[in-house]
Amino acid sequence: MYKILKRRELNSSVTLMEIEAPLIARKAQPGQFIILRVDEEGERIPLTIAGTDTDTGAVTIIFQVVGATTTLLNHKQEGECIHDFVGPLGRPTELEGLKSVCVVGGGVGCAIALPVAKKLHKMGCKVTSIIGFRSKDIVILEDEFEACSDNLVRMSDDGTWGRHGLVTAALEDLLTEDPKQFDEVIAIGPVIMMKFVCKVTEKYNVKTIISMNPIMIDGTGMCGGCRLTVGGETKFACVDGPDFDGHLVDFDEAMSRGAMYRNFEQHAYEETCNLFQKEVQ
Repeated sequence: MYKILKRRELNSSVTLMEIEAPLIARKAQPGQFIILRVDEEGERIPLTIAGTDTDTGAVTIIFQVVGATTTLLNHKQEGECIHDFVGPLGRPTELEGLKSVCVVGGGVGCAIALPVAKKLHKMGCKVTSIIGFRSKDIVILEDEFEACSDNLVRMSDDGTWGRHGLVTAALEDLLTEDPKQFDEVIAIGPVIMMKFVCKVTEKYNVKTIISMNPIMIDGTGMCGGCRLTVGGETKFACVDGPDFDGHLVDFDEAMSRGAMYRNFEQHAYEETCNLFQKEVQ
């Protein structure tokens, strides 16, 4: 069992938790993830590691409440425990040798992008961060990005925070000014966002790394649930990734596969919500 050391709501649907897992905290690197189960009968879900503290043995996860398991997890309080917490899994983000990087984060994907930006900043790399949200009400981690970015560009879909528009518009402006100013672009967020970031960078021939987070079960490549097509070859996000060259990823296939279980997920979510409503009554 893994104890919840800290719980904090970042906005109405996104929660930060620090989980006591000292062995994982000592080994985890930016880009890696864990797989957890809330209870012994629960499903396994992957969550990217948002931070670690080797002094306290804490591993930070940030999740959006979108389905049954994240709803169950969100009802856990400080001092309570979750059943399984396995990791670190996946390959760390490759950052060595980079001198100037643009980190692009969209929505809750900013929680995954932040440890990458922090590590780059610590290495002495020049970090330009572009972070985007639908509106001001759901912004997370603004201060944290400010602290580790040489240049922070804020974007919102409705114009209530930062600049009005999508992250791709800000990225295109920067690349138009100087297409060679970045060694690499690292984009993390919704699949559709990462797809169009790659369409922008492809025009300027800028290497672009993206992080994929498809359905996973065992995290060892055995189940095949997280398979992707990358450069015409089948890859598994859990062991070959989660980072991939975005210019080689078949995003349309990934989005199609991601929608396969949508009806089942909605049904499970509704059942879980009904269960909590009955408990309250």
